[in-house]
Amino acid sequence: MTKNTHESDVAFIEALAELLKGNDLTEIEVKRSYGEDDTLNVRVSRKQPVAAAPQVTYAAPMAAAPVAAAPAAAAPSANADPSQHPGAVSSPMVGTVYLQAEPGTPAFVSVGAQVKEGDTILIIEAMKTMNQIPAPRAGTVKRILVEDGRPVEYGAPLMIIE
Repeated sequence: MTKNTHESDVAFIEALAELLKGNDLTEIEVKRSYGEDDTLNVRVSRKQPVAAAPQVTYAAPMAAAPVAAAPAAAAPSANADPSQHPGAVSSPMVGTVYLQAEPGTPAFVSVGAQVKEGDTILIIEAMKTMNQIPAPRAGTVKRILVEDGRPVEYGAPLMIIE
């Protein structure tokens, strides 16, 4: 912490808290240096809301009947982690996702669209720079996992291309 109190530190910490809240972040850490022996280390974090536990309903057992075994290569369920899907396209950076070049223009891709390797599938804005994200492979867009204008973290799944 600093040796001297700086009036602007309180405003700085409040601004960090607003940045955290406004960008739906959970934690931010900053180090400010005022001089050789005068620094301020700030770490602001907030708890994420806990999602309600899913309700499980059990049905009464029916008369004994033979049940066919599920095939070994069953399709992944809708609840499966999309980042583990073999066709998942992960975010190469932290930033804000845009599904279209400008507001009011058509989206780069939509579910069911055919893409070629290298086609722009979305834009991620990072540090005021618009970065076009290319399709890593040719295929069909099966799912879009992000919302336009929302923050995304490094490695987060963006969409599924099969």
